[in-house]
Amino acid sequence: MATLTISGLNKTYGKKQALNDVNLDIADGEFFVMLGPSGAGKTTMLKSIAGLQEVDSGSVVIGGITMDDVEPYRRNVAMAFESYALYPQKTVFENLASPLRSGRTGKYSAADQQSRIDAVTTTLGINHLLQRLPKELSNGQRQRVALGRVLVRPADVYLLDEPLSHLDAKLRASMRAELKRLGQMSNTTSVYVTHDYQEALSLGDRIGILREGHLVQVGTPSDVWLRPVDTFVARSLGQPEMNVFDARFENGRVVDRAGLVSIEPAPSLGLVEGPKVRIGLRPSDIAVTPTPRPGHLHMKGRVQLVERLGRLVELSVVVGEEDIIVISDGEHPVAEHDEVLLQVSPHLVHIFEGTTDDPSAETLRIGAAQELTTAGVHHG
Repeated sequence: MATLTISGLNKTYGKKQALNDVNLDIADGEFFVMLGPSGAGKTTMLKSIAGLQEVDSGSVVIGGITMDDVEPYRRNVAMAFESYALYPQKTVFENLASPLRSGRTGKYSAADQQSRIDAVTTTLGINHLLQRLPKELSNGQRQRVALGRVLVRPADVYLLDEPLSHLDAKLRASMRAELKRLGQMSNTTSVYVTHDYQEALSLGDRIGILREGHLVQVGTPSDVWLRPVDTFVARSLGQPEMNVFDARFENGRVVDRAGLVSIEPAPSLGLVEGPKVRIGLRPSDIAVTPTPRPGHLHMKGRVQLVERLGRLVELSVVVGEEDIIVISDGEHPVAEHDEVLLQVSPHLVHIFEGTTDDPSAETLRIGAAQELTTAGVHHG
């Protein structure tokens, strides 16, 4: 167990800036999730921590010790690669035992090895595969073996590079719960990389969102969900994505371009009048209602598409010039081409100011609302 501090980390590949002045403090025993799309710099971050690649500038400090010029095997970190990296000639048991037999990780008796391997393989559901070779396993089984090889040995930091990406949906959901339990039991500092927002929200004590090498936002799952700093973060969390459409702020009110949504933000937010404003509405925050509720925003639209998602229903609704996605609980059944009334509480409206086509122009000024007449305002 150890703290992890990253300071001013920069890495380029030719003209590509993979990491751009990344600064991050991870607490002892924290399960930290790095979220971002492909090419955002997530794996580069893990490899830099592990010492598997040189950085252009910056430092990595593990347990108060600077890792400059420290070889990877002396950093006492354990890393699970997305590509498995298993020994093809060794059985599952031998693959799992290999880090316990290395002189660099200390000496473990045969009984200790067996005990640790039994505990991890039972949790991962691979205890019946111990005598098989990797070629005899499915992709999902190989990935669980690769993850088990990391978890079986004590380390100061676990580095997990999308360890669930090749699992089917049902197994991935159950493994998320097991990983969370394992993290709580081991209390080992962990950095977990994923492009799946559900994994990030369910696993992370905190989440860091990466965009093109920039660490855009760091916060608890609740923080980044309720107070995204820009539209990139807002759309990175949630499926379907947040509805975002152009608006303007004039005469003390934020109004979308069709005049359908009108909201009065609190004066204390310091919103500057002008056209560069966007309104964000999460599909799950919009309700279909038969009658308007006082104090809520209301929009009339026509349903274009209805998709059943098990217990929930996804609606595509045309409201003026906007196509708005709504997640409904089906309490008020609707069909395609029906006219519907949509409502949303004002404190669930996000306002992004200073917005251009480049989302990096947006930064957070004030987060979620504290009162019904106050919208979450994000300034650029």
